[in-house]
Amino acid sequence: MSNKDSKTLNSDINFDKQHIWHPYTSMSKPIPCYPVESASGCMINLQSGESLVDGMSSWWACLFGYNVPELNKAATDQLSKMSHVMFGGLTHQPAVTLAKTLVEITPSGLDKVFFSDSGSVAVEVALKMALQYWQSLGKSKTKFVALKKGYHGDTFAAMSVTDPEGSMHELYQDFVAKNLFTEQPKIKYEQAWNDSAIQDLEELLKNNAEQIAALVLEPIVQGAGGMHFYHPQYLTSARQLCNKYNVLLIADEIATGFGRTGKLFACEHANISPDILCLGKAITGGYMSFAATLTTNKVANTISEGKAGVFMHGPTFMGNPLACAVASANLQKLLSYDWQQAVSTISNQMHQELARCTKLNSVKEIRVLGAIGVVELNQEVDMVSVQRKFVELGVWIRPFGKLIYIMPPYIATAEQLSKLTDAIYSVCESLN
Repeated sequence: MSNKDSKTLNSDINFDKQHIWHPYTSMSKPIPCYPVESASGCMINLQSGESLVDGMSSWWACLFGYNVPELNKAATDQLSKMSHVMFGGLTHQPAVTLAKTLVEITPSGLDKVFFSDSGSVAVEVALKMALQYWQSLGKSKTKFVALKKGYHGDTFAAMSVTDPEGSMHELYQDFVAKNLFTEQPKIKYEQAWNDSAIQDLEELLKNNAEQIAALVLEPIVQGAGGMHFYHPQYLTSARQLCNKYNVLLIADEIATGFGRTGKLFACEHANISPDILCLGKAITGGYMSFAATLTTNKVANTISEGKAGVFMHGPTFMGNPLACAVASANLQKLLSYDWQQAVSTISNQMHQELARCTKLNSVKEIRVLGAIGVVELNQEVDMVSVQRKFVELGVWIRPFGKLIYIMPPYIATAEQLSKLTDAIYSVCESLN
């Protein structure tokens, strides 16, 4: 890098530090940000010259890494036609094609598709659907039940079903709607099931069914709340209890959808279908923000025959043609790709290579499910210093709290994956 380029880079970094507010970051004491020049495949190329193996799939989103030829072509082709057109009173082929695919591949019975522009909004839409469904039936069911240690997004209704105790949204608890929370599922994915694990949820539903509109949960994997993997029977039992107590089930698969857990959708681990399903993140392969909320004919028709006669929601960029075209190309690539084998291979390698971390004093446990690998430490890490160490080791891994986790793109090679697991071991060893 020339002196001129170096000065420009430093100037940009300084401007960024002074003026751009990054997620979960202090403006008075901002953490370092690493300027990216480009990205391709599993590699993130920094302006300073380093290339990093991406272990995060850009927060679960990039199934096939960066600069994917098929997705580039879909975006370019759609741009030559239109990048956007309002969805009120108009429709277009990209939306129709995508909706057909989603109806076909999601759990049975989810035949109505509502598009929006982010995962948090998909959850907002789901909650509004549930409320309007019961209003249309003349029932005053206005509360939601959610799992402790769950996470559903940063917008206000989504925050109201995110664990209020010690969560990132604790500051807003005086302002969000007050909902009900059941205990986090205690039995882990691989442990023996015991019916006592569902008793707290059953008691809550039994005692409050007349006011509960829906149970909201992340199937099998609780993500940002702690990367907790729970037993599929909990999900099976939750579906049965919702039926028993006349409560809708909302499955938030924004993080778990499209193969990440080893099933196309995490609900498949329990062979259940929710009443409402939220999708986002990986739907466009990480190319742009986009989301979908799917529901049943029963929910959609009940809302449509109610007092309003319509569902009262309509984002400006709903059904964005560019996003729909890229999402369709992404799902076509996924469905034609041997993603099951890719995820299984990644899972097996992470199991084998992360296992050595359990011998370190700094490590509490490791857990792996599908293409998700987690190392839980005994104490919280200093993210700035750990992040710097990872960059020095040539990887991009962003820890939080006591967790160092990876969710690599499905195209990651064995060598790239080993670089990620070696870096994790090295950092954990340094924390001993």
